[in-house]
Amino acid sequence: MTWEEILKVIFPLLEGVDLASCMAVCKQWRDIARDDYFWKCLCAKRWPSTCKRPDPPTRTYYKLYQDFHKGHQRRILLPPRLSFDDLEFYIDIWSEDSLIFSEVVPGQVLQAGIKVPPPGTSNVLRCHLEAPEFKMTLLVEPRFTIPLCHTVSVSVLVGRKDSNKVARIVNKSVFDYIDRTSYRALAFDYLDFSPLHPFVSGIRAWISLLFLDDGNDGVLDVFGIVMDFNDAANSKDEVLWLLDLLDWK
Repeated sequence: MTWEEILKVIFPLLEGVDLASCMAVCKQWRDIARDDYFWKCLCAKRWPSTCKRPDPPTRTYYKLYQDFHKGHQRRILLPPRLSFDDLEFYIDIWSEDSLIFSEVVPGQVLQAGIKVPPPGTSNVLRCHLEAPEFKMTLLVEPRFTIPLCHTVSVSVLVGRKDSNKVARIVNKSVFDYIDRTSYRALAFDYLDFSPLHPFVSGIRAWISLLFLDDGNDGVLDVFGIVMDFNDAANSKDEVLWLLDLLDWK
């Protein structure tokens, strides 16, 4: 039995990664390993139905396996069409029926974030602010306090300077969860996307009020606001792309 015959017996027994490694040994091995029969054997294990036709559903079984054997891979985004220089955020917070915070915040300010948390910020909260995931943060000056017995709600709109259009991010959502271990009060709302993107849904915008531990269990001493989109957008470019998909009016 020649070495070529030996390889043709062994190759069908290999997994795809091993067969691909054999292709890198030398030109002769590569030419043998490129035989579509071997790749059809691999496709038959993973997608048996693809082998029920006389011909592969793509050009070759090698291409089919090469394209789809791996799971979902994170793709590199193109540069976003928006910039934080183009954006301004309209943030309004109510305690019961009283407006306690109302600001137009430039996008650059939210992008820059809180550089130095105030004295008394817990270590847990500092770790949250220093985590690598991108989040938009705002230092509230002056700070404000909220009685825990009050219902507190928030609305956020975002405006585009380049087109004079506005989109809604949060629509009068209530801070109904207070996490005293991380010193955050949280509210969320589902994003409204443009009809041009009908299959994008179920993505939440989260708003967090950051507070200090001042020893008063009945009041939140708020020093900052954080807005993020959980796992849907973890980098600055991802956030800008997500905002670009909103229903701008």
